[in-house]
Amino acid sequence: MPEVTIPNNWAPRGYQCNVWDYLENGGKRAVAAWHRRAGKDDVALHWAAVSAFEKVGTYWHMLPEASQARKAIWNAVNPHTGIRRIDEAFPLAIRDTTLNNEMFIRFKNGSTWQVVGSDNFHSLVGAPPVGIVFSEWARANPSAWAYLRPILAENGGWAFFISTFYGRNHHYDMQVNAEAWDDWFGERLSAENTEVFSKEQLEQERRELIAEHGEHDGDMLYRQEYLSDPMASIKGSYFGAELNAAEEDNRITTVPYERESLVWTAWDLGLDDETAIWFAQVVGREYRIIDYVVGRNEDLTHYAAELVGKPYAYGGVILPHDGAASTILSKDNAKTQLEKAGLKNIHIAARPQNAQAKMIQINEARKLITKAAFDKERCKYGIDALRNYKRDWDDKKKTYKDRPEHDWASHGADAFRVLACNLNKLAPISKPQPKKRRRSAWGA
Repeated sequence: MPEVTIPNNWAPRGYQCNVWDYLENGGKRAVAAWHRRAGKDDVALHWAAVSAFEKVGTYWHMLPEASQARKAIWNAVNPHTGIRRIDEAFPLAIRDTTLNNEMFIRFKNGSTWQVVGSDNFHSLVGAPPVGIVFSEWARANPSAWAYLRPILAENGGWAFFISTFYGRNHHYDMQVNAEAWDDWFGERLSAENTEVFSKEQLEQERRELIAEHGEHDGDMLYRQEYLSDPMASIKGSYFGAELNAAEEDNRITTVPYERESLVWTAWDLGLDDETAIWFAQVVGREYRIIDYVVGRNEDLTHYAAELVGKPYAYGGVILPHDGAASTILSKDNAKTQLEKAGLKNIHIAARPQNAQAKMIQINEARKLITKAAFDKERCKYGIDALRNYKRDWDDKKKTYKDRPEHDWASHGADAFRVLACNLNKLAPISKPQPKKRRRSAWGA
């Protein structure tokens, strides 16, 4: 059998050399915000192959959802060669085992590589990873990195984040930080700089995107996918414009807790999915969104204890409609469980009966965003969820469906809908009246 050299019949293109050199020289944290067709996954796959034979360990290629991983990576074919990308990066000669159903490869030296999803990272079993590629990171659940970061820190592993921008969300923030930090690598590449496409090809792509998606969405997609423009709005975003306006008005800033006013929490309940909780105050004419909590695979007593552990005086809890239903972990419904855990004044929100009712709730959420101030640090994850909450796109019919897309962002957005539709009804009942009206930093 002929000798195999890793990387296999591949070398980085000129514009890919910066990140390759960084990783090859021992760099541990890299963020590449590159345009479409810039070869992000190719670089990542070949780097994983090199790493797997330099250090025996577990390596993951992580997509936002496990369901998309097979098409995007495992079965993906290089259009220039007609060969599957994983077969180019990991030739059969270096493999011991290939499990198609699990999208898993064991190499002859003992290392393993697997395609996984950030939507189920809690449930992955086996040895902890020493190298992770976060592909399409801008669309992934950012809590995956918070969960996995300590593992890589402990074992000296590396993380490589690759994506086009998707608005100013967690990927954008990470990219900005990576470019500023000495021990991280950060790079943004536009199609106008790499010469992957000619000017004529780029203009054709823009024209066809506009024809498919309309003038506004098509242009936004072109700027996002080809120009690596973080300021391009997320296609179909429900709250993108309102959050941009909040930033311009300096309402995403440091928002203090007002000790003379009570805090209301609004929830979205989950077990396999995430549980999301917003913390809000009404202070005079001001709406203050002061905190946000999110978690997964925890029972309700965990969240009750987290609320009790915060320095807030509470007015009450607003649960979604399923707070009145029993759970798989308890014969008691969520309301009863939280009451037993010590929380008081618990209300159950009405269930939207149809798509039109849900749109009414979404509009109420829009209204609240236009007049609320958000704490930029404590609510960061929740704000990212609101930015990424979008209409579901029907690619066959080339139009939007009459419902939101269900992904990691849905939980924070659903909890915010509960807040927006119920805060005004409940907060004035219990909040102490301020002794005198204060003028806010946001001009209310």
